[in-house]
Amino acid sequence: MKLGMISGYDLESLSKVRTRGLDHVEFCINHHEDTFLNELNIIEKSLQTNQLSVFSIGRWGTERINPQGINRIEFEKNCRLIDAAARLHSPVYVTGVNYVDQLSYEDNLSFALAYLQELQAYAAQKKITLAVYNCRWGNFIIGPDTWDVVLKAVPGLGIKYDPSHAIYDLKNYLKEISDYGAYIKHIHLKGALLIDNVRVDDPPAGLDMTDWKSFLALLYKHQYQGGLSIEPHSSTWTGDLGEWGIRYSIEYFKPLITEVKS
Repeated sequence: MKLGMISGYDLESLSKVRTRGLDHVEFCINHHEDTFLNELNIIEKSLQTNQLSVFSIGRWGTERINPQGINRIEFEKNCRLIDAAARLHSPVYVTGVNYVDQLSYEDNLSFALAYLQELQAYAAQKKITLAVYNCRWGNFIIGPDTWDVVLKAVPGLGIKYDPSHAIYDLKNYLKEISDYGAYIKHIHLKGALLIDNVRVDDPPAGLDMTDWKSFLALLYKHQYQGGLSIEPHSSTWTGDLGEWGIRYSIEYFKPLITEVKS
């Protein structure tokens, strides 16, 4: 397993990741994709300067399908980002599929399959692993009911997993990892704090209610060799406190990770 974190792609952000003792980054290109793509030369040099590797690039919250089917403009943007993933040697590209209220569930699922099948074919040409995220932000492919359909219909597709989303949906995240761990291609380490079934905060991973040791034990059981990406995600944990929280998560997970293959 490889420990890293979500980061901006400017030199200052990447340098800060390196000073934290990490060597892997994830880019989330939800907006300003043209800026990102136009700066690939600079990004490559900044990654080399800081001896950083990219272990995931992804895109959240956009309109992949509409009442007519695949949103071709958005599809092409995802293809260009997959090209960027190949250029930056990122093994994983993360996507989702939005739900269109005007359509039936069956039509939504049909369009989602068409989108994922076509994008998977493109990613495979570039030797990139495509993974669907389990977050509800512009996405309904979030759990076993949809995974059972899309994973069968789209060979090679994987899952980007974040246990906090399952916790907030009152699902059993350990069972999901136990059952679908073989499909997990990338992990977000985001803390969750739920009291009386109400979301309270997203504290640093390791300072939250997630049973991270059991979670990692299940990943080892599935011989997971992918990324563990720290995701700061709280309005409480910002500034100096936020920086302390990131460093806490790093030191919490480091002793739990080994590069030894089973």
